[in-house]
Amino acid sequence: MDISSSPLSSTEWSLDGSSTCPTTPASSPLFRAAKVDDSSSLHSTSPATASEGRAFNTSSSTSTKIPLYDGVKSVCVVGAGYVGGPTAAILALYNPSVRVSVLDRDPRRIQSWKSHHLPVHEPALQNVVRVTRDGSDVAPNAINEPLAFSSRHPNLFFTCDPTSIAQADMVFLAVNTPTKTFGLGAGRATDMRAVDGAVQEIALHAKPGAILVEKSTVPCGTAERVRQTLSTLRPGISFEVLSNPEFLSEGSAIENLVSPDRVLIGSSGTPSGRRAARMLAHLYSSWVPPAQILQVNSWSSELAKLVANAMLAQRISSINSISAICEKTGADVDQVGRAVGMDARIGAQFLKAGVGFGGSCFRKDIASLTYLAESLGLEEVADYWRQVNSMNEYQRVRFARKVVDRFDGNLTGRKIAVLGFAFKKDTGDTRESPVVDVIRSLMEERPMEIAIFDLFCHEEDILRELEVSCGAEAIANGVKIISDPYLACSQAHAVLVMTDCEQFKNGCKRSSGMVLGSRADPEAYESLDEMLSPSRKSETWNFHGMTYRLAPQDACSSNCTACRSWSPRPAASEPLEWARIAYNLKDPKWVFDGRGCLDVPELEKLGLQVEAIGRRN
Repeated sequence: MDISSSPLSSTEWSLDGSSTCPTTPASSPLFRAAKVDDSSSLHSTSPATASEGRAFNTSSSTSTKIPLYDGVKSVCVVGAGYVGGPTAAILALYNPSVRVSVLDRDPRRIQSWKSHHLPVHEPALQNVVRVTRDGSDVAPNAINEPLAFSSRHPNLFFTCDPTSIAQADMVFLAVNTPTKTFGLGAGRATDMRAVDGAVQEIALHAKPGAILVEKSTVPCGTAERVRQTLSTLRPGISFEVLSNPEFLSEGSAIENLVSPDRVLIGSSGTPSGRRAARMLAHLYSSWVPPAQILQVNSWSSELAKLVANAMLAQRISSINSISAICEKTGADVDQVGRAVGMDARIGAQFLKAGVGFGGSCFRKDIASLTYLAESLGLEEVADYWRQVNSMNEYQRVRFARKVVDRFDGNLTGRKIAVLGFAFKKDTGDTRESPVVDVIRSLMEERPMEIAIFDLFCHEEDILRELEVSCGAEAIANGVKIISDPYLACSQAHAVLVMTDCEQFKNGCKRSSGMVLGSRADPEAYESLDEMLSPSRKSETWNFHGMTYRLAPQDACSSNCTACRSWSPRPAASEPLEWARIAYNLKDPKWVFDGRGCLDVPELEKLGLQVEAIGRRN
């Protein structure tokens, strides 16, 4: 089975279900003050209790009665990408009596979710899907007591049939929201075509009273926009729209979903809106502590997601700006970051220097924030946030220049090896990867070859990103995707480490199938070998205090394209042998550490010359 899912037009809502995309509209001058209903105080930090949730009959100040709550029995998640798939799987895991359907227009993507080879790589996701999609036996872990298993039936389903919306009490919108590439706001505003198309589909099929939940990152005011669309297409029919932005970090999305810092629910503030928010809160409360469920108005919810990403990105650009100073002085950026991070007012997170942030969220969210500020006449605010993205781009260019400078401006006839293409470790997501800009800059110097190895990225995804940036002809002539890291580095003049994967770090001990210290909970981590070889996976899985006995899976057919694509990666779960790499490099044997993850003195003992971001050589 061919699991590749070629990108569709942005008008299709079957694109990657990432909701970490920009959040300003194509015409943000339409922004207006929130209605009185929207600005009403919703400071409740907990959902209704279970008994209250089943029998709410509260009267508002206008004596409008709220119907009795009989629970959510069916959920439909529109969008089977990086957000929609994992979110649906966790909702199904902790709500076994709720039917969860995932809808997407791309049949190859849906077929992938039904197979061994999921289209999204996340640690532990494979087992969560197996439990909820295939059914399992489950038992709570108890000390000194035998496991008492009970049967759990499948409640997670994947489909291309839009009529699945009609069965849902709640419809989650998890479609792609990319930046516009044309017209007003190009490069900054959000392209809302996928959202609008999905809402129209939902309006066509949704049953009266269904609740639509924004999971994608969307412009401020989108909840009101969706309400108006539903009202126009289904006049006289009652629908509620909630904002429930995701706060997922790729590579740890399952843990983020299982143990969230907070769950944010924004509503209209009307009695029916507050009731809908309580219903959603009740769905989450089956595993999230009530104190971590925050109910606000929809405008605050939509903006909070954008601001959170912008502030995280701001920290990365800040420490990267300091890394440039460190390289010109005797300071070490890791030491500076550690010292600053010990200040309780600042904290240590996102103070690691590197080649900059990537992915489908930070750059686009900041671009959207600048567009929002511009549209509101706040040019100084726009300039402030615009600089965060400018610094990020500068860091990539600066890193590429360092490589070229070490070869006296001449890469002709030289081979460059690149370890890591995804925008961060533990993911196969190639979108907005910093590596693309670095390779484009290096390609301008006409090297003999750039060889790329990545643990989880598919070759077709890598080539697609590079062809858009560099041109298909240039990539065909100068870039090779290699499935073996040692072959990629063999006879190279320089190695660029572009992701901080545990497998790339030197000094790690080799183990039987797993990198020591790579995760705090080994049971929650699925190595590539486990992910690609279900027949070899243990049929018992321990996860957050529960033991699951997984249903057996049939082996893939002998002509499975996905198996052939991944099978040649023998070193996926073991640290690289840098001595072996060093032996096969050509002089001057440069290693450029783009993530500050290598032990430089140890590599230098192998005869390598190392240049790391934020350190003076």
